[in-house]
Amino acid sequence: MSDNALYTDLSGYYDLMCADINYRAQSNSAHRLQQIFGNGGTRHLDLACGTGPHIQYLLQEGYQCSGLDINQPMLDLAKQRCPEADFTLGNMCDFEIDTPYDFITCFLYSIHYSGDIKHLTDCIRSVHSALSANGVFCFNSVDKNHIDNDLSAKHSVHVENSVFSFGSSWFYRGEGEKQTLKLSIEKADSNHTQRWNDEHPMVAIGFAELLALLAPYFDVHVFEHEHDKIVAWNQQSGNAIFVCVKKTTKGKSDLFFAHRAVF
Repeated sequence: MSDNALYTDLSGYYDLMCADINYRAQSNSAHRLQQIFGNGGTRHLDLACGTGPHIQYLLQEGYQCSGLDINQPMLDLAKQRCPEADFTLGNMCDFEIDTPYDFITCFLYSIHYSGDIKHLTDCIRSVHSALSANGVFCFNSVDKNHIDNDLSAKHSVHVENSVFSFGSSWFYRGEGEKQTLKLSIEKADSNHTQRWNDEHPMVAIGFAELLALLAPYFDVHVFEHEHDKIVAWNQQSGNAIFVCVKKTTKGKSDLFFAHRAVF
């Protein structure tokens, strides 16, 4: 797992760094998918929950929410945002629970923080064990074979007398099971400019490999990476939403995909 140096040192800036993310749309989309494929239960766990913005919206949908994260400063902020939720310091690749959850989410490509294929497999097993019968695991992923190292995302936020500029990009060298999330933060005011850079090692995996890992544990539905509508994955794009319904008896079976859009 990454040591998350930037997130630990600058956890107070995390929400600014993610200011361009539509948490409400992502949470609403996940809620709809749970309604379609889930068991009707409301016990929810968000893996790599960060400061809890997705939990904030899912609480409004009537879920009993919990969050798990490896970073205590993030959890402290999450508890301030969502005092009615439960938060636990822990590793998503190795966690145990007392009472099963009906719905487990992992937003913002955080499944890749597993680090390598072994730990990703451990994460999948842990999630399967933590779900109730017919429970749903919902997450998004990027296919290593579709990463463009020249692409990056940038945005700026004005706060009081400072301007924060944030950048992020994927890097994959074209082989192996490691990719990198590169992050940069710049804080500028009238007197000086401060800059931080960090790289997070993450697991690189193609969708075919990922589906093979999930198949023994889940019936898998794959959708385009859109949040305002539910559209079946075209099997070409490199970003997708995975909706995984727990198999009550582990074993190999055909994967199930949605064959038409649901509006």
